[in-house]
Amino acid sequence: MGSVSVNHDELNSRSEQLGKRTSSKRILGTALASVLIVGAVIFLAVGVHGHDKEGDKGVRTNRLGWGNSTSNAVKEACSSTLHPELCVSSLLSFRGLSSQAGSMEIVNAAVSVGVLAVEKVIAHARSLYSPDLDFRQRGALQDCMEMFDDTLDQLNATLSNLHNTSFWSMPKHAAELQTLLSAAITNQYTCLEGFQLCKGNLKHILNGPLSYVSNLVSNSLAMVGHFSPQPNQTLGSADSISNRRRRLLSEDFIASDEEGYPSWMSAEDRRLLRAPAHRMRINAVVAADGSGHHSSIQAAVDAAPEKSKRRYVIHIKAGMYQENVDIPKKKPNLMFIGDGKHLTVVTSSRNVHDGYTTFRSATVAVTGQKFIARDITFQNTAGPAKNQAVALRVGSDFSAFYRCSIKGFQDTLYVHSLRQFYRDCDVHGTVDFIFGNAAVVLQNCNLMARRPSPKQKIVYTAQGREDPNQNTGISIHNCRLLADPEFLAVKRSFQAFLGRPWRKYSRTVIIQSYLGDLIQPAGWYEWAGNFALDTLYYGEYKNYGPGAGTANRVKWRGHHVIRTSGEASRFTVGQFIQGNSWLPSTGVQYSSGLI
Repeated sequence: MGSVSVNHDELNSRSEQLGKRTSSKRILGTALASVLIVGAVIFLAVGVHGHDKEGDKGVRTNRLGWGNSTSNAVKEACSSTLHPELCVSSLLSFRGLSSQAGSMEIVNAAVSVGVLAVEKVIAHARSLYSPDLDFRQRGALQDCMEMFDDTLDQLNATLSNLHNTSFWSMPKHAAELQTLLSAAITNQYTCLEGFQLCKGNLKHILNGPLSYVSNLVSNSLAMVGHFSPQPNQTLGSADSISNRRRRLLSEDFIASDEEGYPSWMSAEDRRLLRAPAHRMRINAVVAADGSGHHSSIQAAVDAAPEKSKRRYVIHIKAGMYQENVDIPKKKPNLMFIGDGKHLTVVTSSRNVHDGYTTFRSATVAVTGQKFIARDITFQNTAGPAKNQAVALRVGSDFSAFYRCSIKGFQDTLYVHSLRQFYRDCDVHGTVDFIFGNAAVVLQNCNLMARRPSPKQKIVYTAQGREDPNQNTGISIHNCRLLADPEFLAVKRSFQAFLGRPWRKYSRTVIIQSYLGDLIQPAGWYEWAGNFALDTLYYGEYKNYGPGAGTANRVKWRGHHVIRTSGEASRFTVGQFIQGNSWLPSTGVQYSSGLI
């Protein structure tokens, strides 16, 4: 099977409803209704369907009767995208676009087309369920359904934001829109990744439809990035595809206060981070010995209110909690407080070797927005021989982790998507042990290499940016990259690298950090031959320690020894994850800029 062919008549008849959708339940209900009425969804083989022949050569008029004015406006809007032919054909077939469409209406239409394409993919994915599927195949499809639901939420949130945004205010909101659309693209690749070890042809069946959706969302993302009054200097020259740059949302907020807390952090959340647990207003207590409200963490999460706009604090007393915990998106504003990262431990051993997808292997998975954790350990004990085994997976926007320990081996910390911050945390692992495609800053953290399996290499990061317009990457600021004490005696038997490119536009920056002597002089490692070496962005700025020398670093086009504070500052909390606009409300102490 190949790319999805959207039925444009159905698309046009439903276009006016799109702006009114605000929840995934309503969207999924509409998708199910359309399946019952239409009967089946048809996916056509290779190629993008629905193009007019004239559309590929330069549209003069189209079947809806539009003339040069609209066609030229659409072509101009699509000129900044990575898939301009698809962009033009999908928009000129969309009746929801008026004959006098301006830039804002065109962006709205582009996102709307993406919503309808995702709904088609949902119906198609449901049709693939069968009693004959094995455990791994069912898990991969389950991942996909979760990813599709998240994508619909993110696209509809984008539409909602666009409806409340004028042309002139677009630069101010660009970072928010880019974050939502970046996550929507990441979801499609996460879905496909789950089929990597599956038998059968499910990955092949879904590859075309998911690529189609990704390309549509990519077009919307490029258009949003085009709304900027400033010249391009997009966080490193390797990812520039146009001569424009988004204005960073953080420019509209003041820096942190004299205590180091971001200015937007509420007084209550600051108090929660500073105060001892026994002096806090606790909503629920988890105790393994039965002395609290709940004896398991998941039970406390299940009992928490849905869609709460107030902070809900769960105190997890000292103990070993052997369970897998899921904080779903319907449970925002949760806060976990442990009794100390060596005292409160949540642990499991799910792993890819035993049939789980990487996504589903997480001991703790967080998608509820504005999640905070303090003084707790997240652990996966599968060991180095079991391959991918995630301790903590985070796809929670505005999430913060303070004085936590995240312990595993391969793929320990999955920074999946959206904006995340880690302060005073310890992350332990072997291969690619910080990976994903969030916009994430780790600040004042200890990144500790553990002993891997024989013949394996230590790789601290594997960043997964797939599209050059995604505002994602891993920023490591004022951290220490070291070896675990139990690894010290044999560290000379293994090579250690700062990162390798999981995806084509992989982006990782290490700033003002201590690099131990286990780091190889080359610094970075290939993923597969020359893959991504010209398109990645790997940056180093004013690091120190025996492994920090850059004289013998890789000679890749995408590697940069950053020379100016201005360039390095783009990857700090204030700018890269717009931290001044949301971190103060978490109470997590942080440094907004360079130290």
